Amino acid sequence: MLPAPSVAAKSFVLLDANSDQIIASQDPDLRVEPASLVKLMTAYVVFDAIRDKKLDLNQSVNVSVNAWKIDPTSSKMFIEPNKPVTVNNLLYGLITVSGNDAAVALAEAVAGTEDAFVVLMNRQAERMGLKATRFSNSHGLPSSENYSSARDFSQLCYRLISDFPEFYKVYYSAKKFTYNNITQPNRNRLLWLDPTVDGMKTGHTSSAGFSLITSAKRPIPGGERRLISVVIGTTSDQVRTQENQKLLNWGFQNFDAVKLYSKGQAIDNSDVWKGSQGKVKVGFTHDVYVTVPRGSADKIKPVLARNDPLIAPIAQNSKVGTLKITLEGNVITELPVVALEQINQAGILGRAWDSLRLMFK
Repeated sequence: MLPAPSVAAKSFVLLDANSDQIIASQDPDLRVEPASLVKLMTAYVVFDAIRDKKLDLNQSVNVSVNAWKIDPTSSKMFIEPNKPVTVNNLLYGLITVSGNDAAVALAEAVAGTEDAFVVLMNRQAERMGLKATRFSNSHGLPSSENYSSARDFSQLCYRLISDFPEFYKVYYSAKKFTYNNITQPNRNRLLWLDPTVDGMKTGHTSSAGFSLITSAKRPIPGGERRLISVVIGTTSDQVRTQENQKLLNWGFQNFDAVKLYSKGQAIDNSDVWKGSQGKVKVGFTHDVYVTVPRGSADKIKPVLARNDPLIAPIAQNSKVGTLKITLEGNVITELPVVALEQINQAGILGRAWDSLRLMFK
């Protein structure tokens, strides 16, 4: 792989969202104070509640004193007690203007209390496999129990965009938001500077420094390519902006996302033992891309390692092997391969015959 560019930050990750591959990083697992990047998980849990119909965008929420009185020197959308506000407006307040008051109001709307909501945040982090992440509040104001890493945030952003594309499109690209007759801009300056950037999140406290996650989508032959840039702990708003722009441009200019297989495409017809049929089609439940340095696509070599012997019954979408993708002898990614169809057990005679055959295999 190409050497990563020099980035003036504590840590960074550049992720290709087409392939879910990290193409550059610096101290990706360093434990960092996330500041307002915490609100990415707050939004994810709220989106999940809306999808499960536990919450509605047009639903009005009563504002608690707890939400209203949050640190007055921190970023707020300026909600007030006894003045109900819709979930939709709270999401703009959370995402566009990074309102800490909006974070608490949404947490209480979903789970009753902020503490109960934090349990949901940590449960979701565990489900996503975010091993370096722990949350203690919904907004990211300093706490020793709020921590994460650039790698974990790249995965969280990847999941947020892929699991909730419509919500991402609506809320994360908004450049300003007006509530209570107060208009505030989105602090992600790349929304103005780079037309291919369509969102993500800023974070800042005096102890955490200036952090910024951006995502950009640019056209490629036959589709679009998305990169996610996570830059943690820079010295200023200007530096976090320029370092994100540098990473995005470097990733788009120096790497290609190559489509190897389509969703549902059979990459092998594998032998099955003790089954109602002797072969099973295997492949992927999604399009498969691999990210490689520009001009090296012809050197990609996929190698299938099956979990042999494959013995029926085999459930559709169950893992039956691993595809290792190599470039010039180096493994660049490994992907689980699944059965594209269900294979039932054979009758008793068929199973007995295959048991004998397996003994001499």
